[in-house]
Amino acid sequence: MGVTLNCDMGESFGLYRIGDDEGLMPIIDVANVACGFHASDPDHMQIAVKSAKANGVKVGSHPGLPDLQGFGRRAMRMSREEVRNSIVYQTGALLGFLRAEGMELHHIKPHGSLYFMAMEQEAVAHGVCDAAEIFGVPLFGMTGTLHEKIYQERGVPFKAEFYADLDYDATGKLILTRVHDAKDPVEMAERCVRAIRDGKGTAEDGSFFPVRCETICVHSDTPNAIEIASAVRDAIAQWH
Repeated sequence: MGVTLNCDMGESFGLYRIGDDEGLMPIIDVANVACGFHASDPDHMQIAVKSAKANGVKVGSHPGLPDLQGFGRRAMRMSREEVRNSIVYQTGALLGFLRAEGMELHHIKPHGSLYFMAMEQEAVAHGVCDAAEIFGVPLFGMTGTLHEKIYQERGVPFKAEFYADLDYDATGKLILTRVHDAKDPVEMAERCVRAIRDGKGTAEDGSFFPVRCETICVHSDTPNAIEIASAVRDAIAQWH
């Protein structure tokens, strides 16, 4: 199976709109749908699931920290059990909308700071695994972090993820920002191809670091997400 293109989406809330999900859905393979804690609500979850079905897009859970105001990008202290229960709660809600459309849950991918916490804190990484085992689905995560180490040690299927619209530091660590900036689509597509072809990620300073790439992520709230996703889609097609 080739490298897929995934997108963090379904993050609008009430009257507030975040990202052009309608424009992105025909371009991607997999949608990571927000589940109400960091963003989204029941109506937008249903809209995202129905749109994914109409476009032949697989759907995964995108659970975040309970922080609507901070969009789940502010770290919190949580125990392993709290992490597990939070993810089970959010994913269970999404599962209801999936079943209403006759769809299966494809994977789980934590959002924002919860994703970062699982990269560095064993208790959090185990809590994520505890939830994934309940639903019997793979986890998306970063190579060279506790995602890869603990998820694989636990026997949870792991999909190595590379970001098309975020910067990395020289050690290969993602640089988390509260607001995403626009990126050069051509440059980002080139970085993705390098990650797939050569196993090399490109750091902010131009240096390289080792990486595996089985799925590539674009965020719906990146200002030029559609342009980036389209460039990456074309690059993936040419590579394969």
